[in-house]
Amino acid sequence: MLAVHFGAGNIGRGFIGQLLHKAGYEICFVDVNEEMINELNDKKTYAIMLADSTQEKSRITNVRGINSLKDPQEVAKVIAQADLVTTAVGPTILPKIAKLIADGIVERVESSDKALNIIACENMIGGSTFLRDEVYLNMTLSQQKKTEQSVSFPDAAVDRIVPIQSHEDKLLVAVEPFYEWVIDQSKIIGEVPAINGVTYVDDLLPYIERKLFTVNTGHAATAYLGNFYGYETIKEAISDKNIRNIVSSVLDETGKLLVKKYNFDPVEHNTYIQKIIARFENEYISDEVSRVARSPIRKLGANDRFIKPLRELMEYGITPKYLVKAIATALFYKNKDDNEAIELQSFLQNHTVEELLVKYSELSEHIELIHLIIDEYNQLERDLLVY
Repeated sequence: MLAVHFGAGNIGRGFIGQLLHKAGYEICFVDVNEEMINELNDKKTYAIMLADSTQEKSRITNVRGINSLKDPQEVAKVIAQADLVTTAVGPTILPKIAKLIADGIVERVESSDKALNIIACENMIGGSTFLRDEVYLNMTLSQQKKTEQSVSFPDAAVDRIVPIQSHEDKLLVAVEPFYEWVIDQSKIIGEVPAINGVTYVDDLLPYIERKLFTVNTGHAATAYLGNFYGYETIKEAISDKNIRNIVSSVLDETGKLLVKKYNFDPVEHNTYIQKIIARFENEYISDEVSRVARSPIRKLGANDRFIKPLRELMEYGITPKYLVKAIATALFYKNKDDNEAIELQSFLQNHTVEELLVKYSELSEHIELIHLIIDEYNQLERDLLVY
């Protein structure tokens, strides 16, 4: 079996690649990083190390790579032959790989009606659906109709912390022991891929939002609070009792929403929250605050980890205090190497916080929420002067 995976970075190799290997797939990684692709083609194997006390290593074999910039036709060819296609490139890169995938599908459906599932393993709601729409923009209407007969884009939720890292062995990747990969089985076409470690469900949204409003909200809140108080790593930040208490309170608020919305068991969900916070405390992972905090505009988007639960809590009659604090803290994030952080701070120099929240968080119809965030922002600004 052949799996084509877009993204030869740490998530691709350390998470998706590991599970695909265990399921018996040959893995063809597609990436623009020439050094990484050359390493994969030269060694045809790499190691994964658990970031825990055991530091246990496992070896991934039967791998190769294609540089999509240099050989797009080869990418189309392997997609035409693939049994499964996955991605872990980041939401903003999906439109950039859409034409490559479209070309591969067109070549495939011209000669075969064999079923193919294309699964975007990204930190976003509806990643595969988004990718499908981008792929279809690169097809004619007749090509789209033919594609729909044998190609599907099941949405997925993925969760594994794989920090930025550097090793002498460029292919080695350290990963936390915890992982979760949930796929919408109702959108699978043909035979369900037998991948041990994947959970197939008929309703994906509760799992997506549980992860988004717990792992991603908690992680980002830790990062922005850590940045505000001068910490460089997530471990340092969450070890600060004040930050830990705020993050716990944030997740208590989003937990109330999830319990009401999806009837999660409150006790089980609280156990899940404690497990997530414990992951942030992992002493074997040195995860930079700047990595987790990057792309603040996306994270402050209307349907992302902060604003969506904020709005929905208010709809349930719950006024969140700590989620508001996390959002306000994010507005102080500065990073000269992060284009979104630069844009956000540049906007704030010439506009009000209210204008920012209307533009980037689409809160024009939620004046009460805007005022809550402004009040917290002003308080943090005073605290910063004291601090």
